[in-house]
Amino acid sequence: VQLQASGGGLVQPGGSLRLSCAASGFTFTLSAMNWLRQAPGKGPEWVSAISGAGDATYYADSVKGRFTISRDNARNTLYLQMDGLKPEDTAVYSCAKLRTPNYSPGVPIQYRGKGTQVTVSS
Repeated sequence: VQLQASGGGLVQPGGSLRLSCAASGFTFTLSAMNWLRQAPGKGPEWVSAISGAGDATYYADSVKGRFTISRDNARNTLYLQMDGLKPEDTAVYSCAKLRTPNYSPGVPIQYRGKGTQVTVSS
């Protein structure tokens, strides 16, 4: 299994970024996927999830209405569109694979890839 996040960078408050996660080594459509983030000195925080078919999406309250998760199963790629970025969104963002095609809070993460740094600052 390989998961590689990309698309991070430095952006001003109110700006936008689109993260991508390239997946390989497993049947992408059979796995719900998560985006996680970890800020300096803090533990991992769940950000968003999407079902294997892409027909169900879920968001943490802190990003709801600003972030949009999506996937392209033909390209084995997961996305996170981040709009209205705030300084508190600064973190390393990574993608994670679940064992099942459907998401629920109790389903454990099977594999988490390396992340990409997002810094929101003026």
